[in-house]
Amino acid sequence: MKPSALDDGLLARLAREHGTPLYVYHLPTAAAQVARLKPEFDVVRYAQKANAHPELLRALRAAGALVDASSAAEARRALEAGFAPADIVLTSDLFDRDMLALLAELPIGVNAGSPFMLDQLARVRPGAPVTLRVNPGFGAGHDRRVTTGGERSKHGIWHAELPATIRRAADLSLRVTGLHVHVGSGASLENLVRAREVLAGAAELVGPSLATLSAGGGLPIPYREGERAFDVASYAAAWRALRDELPTRPRLEVEPGRYVAAECGVLVCEVRGVKRTGANEFVLVDAGFHNLVRPAMYGAYHRITALGKAGAPTEPRCVAGPLCESADVFTQDKEGNLVPQPLPALAEGDLLCIHDAGAYGASMASDYNLQRRAREVAVG
Repeated sequence: MKPSALDDGLLARLAREHGTPLYVYHLPTAAAQVARLKPEFDVVRYAQKANAHPELLRALRAAGALVDASSAAEARRALEAGFAPADIVLTSDLFDRDMLALLAELPIGVNAGSPFMLDQLARVRPGAPVTLRVNPGFGAGHDRRVTTGGERSKHGIWHAELPATIRRAADLSLRVTGLHVHVGSGASLENLVRAREVLAGAAELVGPSLATLSAGGGLPIPYREGERAFDVASYAAAWRALRDELPTRPRLEVEPGRYVAAECGVLVCEVRGVKRTGANEFVLVDAGFHNLVRPAMYGAYHRITALGKAGAPTEPRCVAGPLCESADVFTQDKEGNLVPQPLPALAEGDLLCIHDAGAYGASMASDYNLQRRAREVAVG
């Protein structure tokens, strides 16, 4: 749900000032999510791919988070926000030329998801420390398209190849100092904890150089009213138990993206008109999947409310955007079936608020149909 500080009056005023579609981020909400994780983990490393807004990055740095970047451009954005090179880890399954140039220039950490990356790293940074991202042989997530483990996934070093990969690192004079696992986005507590089993064996293979153990990310948030918040305490306790069993007692990291950013942000859009097609009433707005692709990509649910109309009678209505695509609908399920939401009667000029849009909204936006991207405003 949207932060209480982002009341309808404030959102309407910001929409008048900046136009729509408009992302609004409440920075204290994101900082509070970091604060919930900090007592449980040695390091909270924000997965910047969720939302790389400069003001959000600065707020998270002030809250004590470090950064996980997925590209050279993300790493440079983090540097511009005040993070030191040592605060950043570059996670990828390949190095493009920009990444290798950056690694040759600055002591940014590396989390390698493919064995061949070790040869490339050794060429630009001889003797470097490296973390290995492990594919534990299974994956889990809220949709198969965000499942990052198992045989169907391109991510990580296959668990059976770890012994050979660790030997390869030694032959190249690289130091394996970390292990990382990530099974998917929005995974259940059971699956997020299950990933420990593979890292326990991997830690024995690495031996005394192991300094960092990363539980990865994928922590879910409650998108629907009545959903329970994720049990951070149980999750962290399970991972701490593994850390405490290891002879090197490595630093325990967590890598949240959605968990930190999703609930801090909303997408405000303007109603441009309303029409009926058979049994369905469509509310057509000036935002589309070029601004927020999650519903079109994998049927993700985002609660939608009308600004300034609390308590008004509602009926099931569909909300869709301006793009020349049938998938440009915010109210649909994983199969593309319409799933109307309760909304009051609406007309041209009314404003809608799409909740929990702070993660994987603006960061996945495009210019499709040459539509302009939503503006972004940070408050708090």
